[in-house]
Amino acid sequence: MYTKEIERTLAQLAKDLLSHLQQQRLLHSVDETLEALRRVIVYNDWRYYVQSEPVISDYEYDQLFAWLKKLEVENPHLVSADSPTQRVAQGLTKEFITVQHLVPMLSLENSYNADDLIDWDRKARESAGLPEIEYCIEPKFDGASISLIYEDDRLVRGATRGDGIAGEDITTNIKQIRSIPLSASFSKYGIHQIEIRGEVLINKNTFKAFNDKRIAENQPPLANPRNAASGSLRMVDPNEVAKRGLEAFLYHMSYHVMDTGKTEPAEIQTHSGTLDLLSTLGFRSPAKEKKVVKGIQAVIDYCLWFETERDNLPYEIDGMVIKVNDYALQDKLGMTTHHPRWAIAYKFKARQATSKLRHVEFQVGRTGSVTPVAKIDPVHIGGVTVSSISLFNEDVIREKDLKLGDTVLVERAGDVIPYIVKSVDDLRNGTEQPIVFPTHCPVCSDQLVKPEGESVWRCTNINCEAQVVERMIHFVSKDAMDIKSFGESNVRKFFSLGLLKDIPGIYELDFDKIGQLEGFGKKSLTNLQTAIEQSKTQPLHRLIFGLGIRYVGETTAKTLANAVSHIMDLQTWTEEQILTLEDIGPKVAGSIRLFFANHDNIEMLNRLAALGINMANTQSSLPVSGNLTGQTFLFTGTLTKLKRSDAEEMVEQQGGKIVSGVSSKLNFLVVGEEAGSKLEKAKKINTIKILSEDDFLAMIQP
Repeated sequence: MYTKEIERTLAQLAKDLLSHLQQQRLLHSVDETLEALRRVIVYNDWRYYVQSEPVISDYEYDQLFAWLKKLEVENPHLVSADSPTQRVAQGLTKEFITVQHLVPMLSLENSYNADDLIDWDRKARESAGLPEIEYCIEPKFDGASISLIYEDDRLVRGATRGDGIAGEDITTNIKQIRSIPLSASFSKYGIHQIEIRGEVLINKNTFKAFNDKRIAENQPPLANPRNAASGSLRMVDPNEVAKRGLEAFLYHMSYHVMDTGKTEPAEIQTHSGTLDLLSTLGFRSPAKEKKVVKGIQAVIDYCLWFETERDNLPYEIDGMVIKVNDYALQDKLGMTTHHPRWAIAYKFKARQATSKLRHVEFQVGRTGSVTPVAKIDPVHIGGVTVSSISLFNEDVIREKDLKLGDTVLVERAGDVIPYIVKSVDDLRNGTEQPIVFPTHCPVCSDQLVKPEGESVWRCTNINCEAQVVERMIHFVSKDAMDIKSFGESNVRKFFSLGLLKDIPGIYELDFDKIGQLEGFGKKSLTNLQTAIEQSKTQPLHRLIFGLGIRYVGETTAKTLANAVSHIMDLQTWTEEQILTLEDIGPKVAGSIRLFFANHDNIEMLNRLAALGINMANTQSSLPVSGNLTGQTFLFTGTLTKLKRSDAEEMVEQQGGKIVSGVSSKLNFLVVGEEAGSKLEKAKKINTIKILSEDDFLAMIQP
């Protein structure tokens, strides 16, 4: 961005300005002084936030910035849109409007080993008709994705990724990030308009210092840098955003328009050239971290080497991104509706660390299952502090020979779910103690039972307080009765205060008493009342799922709801009758029969009916024919354009059927983002057709 000569000039100009400030005089004129101040401040922003090499002290910087603000207040007609003072927001952001990206922000295909990369390279070479391809490799930043648009050299819009098609306009908050220039000389290269993509993140030291401050102020620490960055971008107070110390790496040019009569410069004909250009223009890009190589083996070697250097970086990464370097070849390879064919992400191995197993808590779930939870010394793994880990059941404890006081190896599977890999036997010193599984419920003291053929101990007392609370949490959840504004914290709070005792009690709450609780103003109280009242009209399948019957998921709940006209019809159904329903086996049928044979459950249903909750199948009958008649569907991963429940309803409305698992009976697997084992299993069954969300939407169009 700056030559050595220009840097020396700007450094000297900074000293001159400081000298003139001390003497309370201008350089020559207001115009000249304003221009000099802006140039010096922008230069020092770049040195501090991009290069991490400041050339003046913070105090001197603050003096110059205050002088610039003073002169602009006195001369408002001289304020420019790209002045450093224009980062500072006035007031709160009232709302984030949705804006369309100029080009969709697609996801990347993921790979987890060298074989995946080799296979991807083979496909790319075959499509390109080349024996070898040049690739550019760069870190995969673990932050929040953004899209920036510059027109006539000025930043005009910043947006979140959103659903990939459109995101939220966060321009004001983007301006608080000092490593993002408010203006950049794209016009020097003939570029009139450009959309660039990047990632906002918080470096490790800044994140730690921020959390230390929160803890000192008795505030809960933030979970990890990625979530902290993402949440910061959507804060309503831009001044608070500025305090978070956000940084941004810009790594992709997605769209550009050249000035009339200008031809594309060589710098933007390759991906690596674009990264260098962005760096030259003052952006923080992975220009230093990138590597351009030929052939997939060189790609693999660099990825493996970079993984060993991962912890030496000041920020979190979770892999590497490999891109075809030549833009013309990228265009030739094209893209699917979900991801580009010219890029792939290589994900690093799950993160591991060692810690001490201090004690084990036994938690009771809504079906009475007792789950041991290991409490370990807090340990930082892949950007997250882990202190609690599920041990699943007694058999896992025995198989891994875990003892209290053990040093254990902890891993985050897929960089998400923590689990204990093993104990480190060699570090035992004889003080370790066996983990004793309780014989009685840790909550209600009833004797635990272990059904034949199962690995889980259970409390069979359905009035056990732990089960009651968990059932209520499930009942109000999004996929069940969807009572917005309720949630787990309110269930636990109301239960502990004696305001809520069981599921029917949700519809008998004393709102006068709740209104006296801290955090429940008039608006929040009204929202809660409205949400509870609206839930009374939910369709029958949501009620059945919300009851928490063991083994009954959303699909089975729909099957049951469609088989009866009223929920109480199931009270008279025999296990044999239930078995006649599609995809319901003996274990599920037995659980359903047991639920409706229980007097306490029937009494609960009668109370719910008396309180006005819909107990009948009011949904119109599913069509016996339609565009999808006879076809079976399953959804996996995160859908970005539809709620999964809405997508499933679309299938059913056109005569299709939702199934619960991958098997030879499945016709279509619709894959969203972050798809997992179901996708891998489906790939092994040739008869299953795998669809993207866009493919699915195209299929169901009338």
